Amino acid sequence: MRIPRLYTPQALASGSLIDLDEASSRHLVSVLRMSAGQQVILFNGLGGEYSGELSNVRKNTASVSVSKFIDSDRESPLKVHLAIGVSRGDRMDWIVQKATELGVCSITPLFTERTEVKLNAERLNKKNRHWQQVAISACEQCQRTLVPLVSPAIALTQWVAVDNDSLKLVLHHRAENRLTALNKDSNLVSLLVGPEGGLSDSEIDLSLNYGFKALALGPRVLRTETAPLAALSILQSLWGDMG
Repeated sequence: MRIPRLYTPQALASGSLIDLDEASSRHLVSVLRMSAGQQVILFNGLGGEYSGELSNVRKNTASVSVSKFIDSDRESPLKVHLAIGVSRGDRMDWIVQKATELGVCSITPLFTERTEVKLNAERLNKKNRHWQQVAISACEQCQRTLVPLVSPAIALTQWVAVDNDSLKLVLHHRAENRLTALNKDSNLVSLLVGPEGGLSDSEIDLSLNYGFKALALGPRVLRTETAPLAALSILQSLWGDMG
């Protein structure tokens, strides 16, 4: 069995004893049927990871005796921030999960003119916590040691106005330019993708006014959960650590 990797928000250090939360404990003990003395890997999203042994095993509780630090670096040299229109159903979960696997460093959900999802403040906070947990779970699976931040959802008009030194890209199926035609002038990329139905013409124009470059991925119109993942794969292949 592959050694399980678990995220913990706690500070980690060699020689420490970490009490796992109930969900992690239950997964190790009840699902994986692990017992005291077996190996686990812990990380807290700040870089690197620690090996350790399971101890103090009960039905829904367990601890890990932390042993040595492992200086693992699986982060891409290309730092991509994904801004994505909030989508219906489980599409956002899929996007957050797969974008994390593809090395995105942060994600901002956006409210756009064509966003169909309506959330009050309480549900929005709950969704944000849920999406962050999806990113954490993806990191456990894909062996990343830095967890992408999923920022609170904001309006697209606010997000595009944020000034930074990144290469700013917006996906638009009618754009003439392709990603492969770009010249890399930064290791920072801001990637803007619309929800179902895409971005409106006024939103495309607004992004262009703030220095974004409109790009198409090919001759076919991709779904909102496909487009960002295709773009991230191309970017990582061109300038990152894939391919």
